[in-house]
Formats: sequence, C-alpha cells, structure tokens
Amino acid sequence: MYAERLRSTLPALRDRIAAVCARAGRDPAEVTLVAVTKTHPLEAIDAAVEAGLTDLGENRVSELLQKAAARPGGVRWHMIGHLQRRKAPELIGVADLIQSVDTVRLGERLSRKAQELGVEVGILAQVNTSGEASKGGFGSEREGPFDAPATLSEILALSELPGLRLEGLMTMAPFVHDEAVLRPSFSRLRELSEHLRCADPSIGTTLSMGMTNDLDLAIEEGSTMLRIGTALFGPRPT
Repeated sequence: MYAERLRSTLPALRDRIAAVCARAGRDPAEVTLVAVTKTHPLEAIDAAVEAGLTDLGENRVSELLQKAAARPGGVRWHMIGHLQRRKAPELIGVADLIQSVDTVRLGERLSRKAQELGVEVGILAQVNTSGEASKGGFGSEREGPFDAPATLSEILALSELPGLRLEGLMTMAPFVHDEAVLRPSFSRLRELSEHLRCADPSIGTTLSMGMTNDLDLAIEEGSTMLRIGTALFGPRPT
C-alpha cells in the first residue's frame, strides 16, 4: 500500500517543491525532505527507503527507538516531537538529529549524556515564533510578542554546551491557512538564524520549518528542511 502510494505522492511533492523553489529563485537541492513516519508501520519505512527517502522523523522516543532497532542502517532518524528530559538520553547514539530541543535545561541533560558517552549530538533549537501558548520552544515563556533578543541570548547559551552540535533552528507554525499569520512565523526564524550566526558563525544554517499545509510559504521564507507526513503517506492510522 505504502509503496504504491509513494509512487504518485513523492513525484507530486517534489514537483511542488521544485515549483516553489523556482518562484523563489532557490535550488531545490537546498531543501531536505524529512518523511514523517509517526504512527505508520514498518511497511511505510521500507517503502520510504525504497523510494529514496532516508531522512525519517518520529514524534515519540519509544517509537523512534523501536523503529530504529527494527530497521538499522540506511536511515537518518530525526526526533521532531516534544522531548521530556528524563527520556532525552535514550536518543543519543540513535537519533541523528534532535530537532525539538526547546530549553537550555534539556540541552544540559543531552550534553551530560553525550559527554558521558564521548559523542557529539546534532540538535536544532526549537523556537516558538508564533507566540502560541500551546507550543513549546525558546520564546514560549515570553508574555506578548516574540522577543528575539532574549531568545537569541538563550540559544547562544545552548550552543556553548559541550557534546552538542547546534545545526540550526526549528519552528512549528500555527495550523491555519492565513498567510498573514504563517509568513511571520517563518520569517522570524530566518531572521533569528541570521542574528545567531553573526554572533556565533559555528551555528549551522538549517531551518526546519514547513509541513504539508504550509510548505510553500516556508520555502519562500528560507526553509532548508521540510517535515512532511500526510502529503506522502496519507492520513495517520488511528
């Protein structure tokens, strides 16, 4: 089922990405596609890899660990969901990129475990650029509009933790279709990235933003990494 679905959905998605990149004057090769396999069975992973999709995203620690153990090798695993500090160490050595590091305290927990194991962990700092109370991320504790200077200071502190490699930033835009709401969520992340790299050029340029419903705007605003589930695999199993 999944292999058959991807034969139509993946080319359509790549055509959509290429068209948006052409309008924005960008190279589609600049945009990494992370296939979100959360709640989908191993059949979806097999079909994704067969189709050439090797960056896969999961929302839950337990599901990522189980799938990574069942399908070792050939996959770059992304943790994209909310991460509890007590579970965070389990991902080290398994997840290739932890996208949802939303506090310095979580970063410190990962840093301690990484140093204990003698490894370096790739992370993204999750930023709440929309101001939604329901979303986590750096900036969530602010009252009122997104506070770039304060968020900048906190993320710079995160970047200094040993054992962590800050590859860039991630955000989740509001689940709406209003461009006037969505576009600022993405542009703020890009602008924050520019300020961060001025302060610390070692911070990576990854901007993980954009999902099935808003990827066009995300690419126009500089996304380098899309997290796509529904457009590839269809509705998640219940």
